[in-house]
Amino acid sequence: MVPQDPRTDVVRAILARLGKFSGVSADRLRHTEIGAAPILELPVVTRYAQHAGIAPEDAVLPVLREAARQLPPSQRLIADATLVLGLLRDPAIAGVDPGALYAVNLGARRIHLAEQWTRLHTALGAQTIPDAPTVKRLRSSAEREALTALAALLTTGPAPDPGPGTDPPAPLSTEVVTVVGDAVIDHLYRVDTFPGENSPVGGTFAGAPGGKGLNRAVAAARLGLDVRLLAAIGADDNGQQIRDLLARHRIGESLVRVVPDAATLVTAVIMTPSGEVRLIGCRDPHVQLTTEDLDTETVRATLAASSVVVLTFEQPAAILEHLLAHLRGLDRRPHVIVCATPSPAAPQSLYMYLDVVDHLVGSSTELDALLPEVHTASPADTARRLRGLGVSTVCAVDGFACAVYSEGEDIVVDHFPQVLKAAVGAAAAFAAALAARVVESAGAPTVADYVWCTAAMLPTQKLGAVSTVFPDVAEVDRVVRVYSGAVHPDVTPG
Repeated sequence: MVPQDPRTDVVRAILARLGKFSGVSADRLRHTEIGAAPILELPVVTRYAQHAGIAPEDAVLPVLREAARQLPPSQRLIADATLVLGLLRDPAIAGVDPGALYAVNLGARRIHLAEQWTRLHTALGAQTIPDAPTVKRLRSSAEREALTALAALLTTGPAPDPGPGTDPPAPLSTEVVTVVGDAVIDHLYRVDTFPGENSPVGGTFAGAPGGKGLNRAVAAARLGLDVRLLAAIGADDNGQQIRDLLARHRIGESLVRVVPDAATLVTAVIMTPSGEVRLIGCRDPHVQLTTEDLDTETVRATLAASSVVVLTFEQPAAILEHLLAHLRGLDRRPHVIVCATPSPAAPQSLYMYLDVVDHLVGSSTELDALLPEVHTASPADTARRLRGLGVSTVCAVDGFACAVYSEGEDIVVDHFPQVLKAAVGAAAAFAAALAARVVESAGAPTVADYVWCTAAMLPTQKLGAVSTVFPDVAEVDRVVRVYSGAVHPDVTPG
């Protein structure tokens, strides 16, 4: 058991005093008679304020919201109502009055919370719903318990989740990496061969969290990065399974939109023993990000505080364009890594935003698909045309090899021998490793960094749930050491 930080009781007491009135706000923190310095001076608050370029008073509310989302449903609801965090203000929940749930008077908030207890838990997708507390119990013990748990997250960070496998390390870097993409449930079918017409095949089935966005977030967290995921999920058991995975890997979920009364998306992943896959994806316009999601205070502050943004093409074109346009306008733009997967139907609409892209990553086929009106002669020709449209660096990742095209000489890394024909998690591992090396190199990766990114793909050659196969830093370093003698003839210095 991790010993409680002595600051926890102090922070809890301050939160309790703030909750007795109108809750937490930047204005309240600036003018309150309550000594709020212990909260304003917390590393999690000062780091957020520094990255976002805002005052500590402005950072407290988004930090509290993110921490509260890591609490169990009941404590999350109590902390939300007590401190007026506004986690359930938008979208509206049928039967719940935001004006009462976030009323100026704490007593009114307690009454509405108790009355709507079941409805609020259902909206969060809680698997079990405890009996509704009385107002007296909220006042006497439940609020103290919830605020103590919240204060502990602020002072010591979340405790490791006792889930399967090895827990990832706590973030090794204070640099924030935000991943934008889908979070779904993968229905994984392992078959001897792909079925043919009128030829059923035998296989096994398992379900696990996945999605290109979620996989990249998990892979980055495994490498010790401080990760946030921007995605949409349903308020169902599958959505809760995804949130549990995020908590286990210490991935911030303050940017995850939970859609009430909606089912989390499911993708069928059909995998052969060689690692090859075929995908069947389902889409639901209700379970996806909107431009309004991107314009929230929390999302904008997180993007401004990010050192790296990793983006997949899973979201609608309007969302991609809106996001890239916003990133272009930031005073301090993060390093942008765009993963060209899945291939967009009309990539031409993205051309005007490619100058925002620092690294464009994809297979040769995916990169070619971005130029549907021309036939390119080679991957180098494709990269040259994409760079002409504004991309700084193009990474063509095919199998377990990588070719990098930028201002310097081309770099080819292809000395790592593969075991399987393919690995469904390899592309995610490369993108996550690239984010790690961008942070490590202050935005200027070297040949050695691209070798390291390519090496990160090898450990994903395991036929299991994708989110379980990503390596940590030590494993990638080991792969690099094992094959270091083969580097010389295959790497062209850039």
